Amino acid sequence: MTKFTRFPPQSDPPLSQGDTLPTMYDLPSENPEEPGLPDEYHCYQPALLRQTFKPSNYEENQIFIGTDINLYYDVRHVNWYKRPDWFAVMGIERLYENQDLRLSYVIWQEQVSPFIAVELLSPGTENEDLGRTVRQLGKPPTKWEVYEKILKIPYYIVFSRYTNELQIFQLMGGQYERRQLINGRFPLPELGLSLGLWQGSYENINRLWLRWFTLEGELIFNALELVEIAKQKTQLAEQKTQLAEQKAARLAAKLRELNIDPDNL
Repeated sequence: MTKFTRFPPQSDPPLSQGDTLPTMYDLPSENPEEPGLPDEYHCYQPALLRQTFKPSNYEENQIFIGTDINLYYDVRHVNWYKRPDWFAVMGIERLYENQDLRLSYVIWQEQVSPFIAVELLSPGTENEDLGRTVRQLGKPPTKWEVYEKILKIPYYIVFSRYTNELQIFQLMGGQYERRQLINGRFPLPELGLSLGLWQGSYENINRLWLRWFTLEGELIFNALELVEIAKQKTQLAEQKTQLAEQKAARLAAKLRELNIDPDNL
């Protein structure tokens, strides 16, 4: 199993013994005044990514997937956070302290950075998502800075449903470098998966969707798709059985016309 680097220690002076860090339960998990609240697409697309994310070399209980939850990243500024549309952390307990669903992801508690983050472009966040914004004096670092320099997330994915452009960035030498798709997909051998675009119907909406494939390019089906496939296989088997019965009945009728009892053959 691939081992991923744990979250690097902060370069700031060490905390004093009397300092107590807030946990997931102490920090706010939502901000009603925050702009850019999820639209309908931001509900469906992350759900499809979650449902088809099946790394071949990790057990399900050793993966945490975050969808539009606060990601707290700075022990010196405990209220600073980013809110990725989708991210995955590998090699960590599925439940917080192995017992509770997470309200947010607090890096100084978890000690493991995400392995991959996905942002779904919208007009209001495009510049920040693509690293075009500059940090303002006295303000938190930009999303790009947090992912690249602080959390050091190995893979950063940006997809625009408006242009259908998929951009893949990989952390190389401490900086994000754009990578090219191979046969329409980007392989992640560390996970035994590839990521690409798929034209099809999900939640009765036919469009181009971002979803996971095997390394060989085969679709990874979600639960509803597997049920539909099983249903189709059952229907096909029933049709074959009906055809065989009809053929046998026609043959028996012809034998009877020849005064041959098919039941005695």
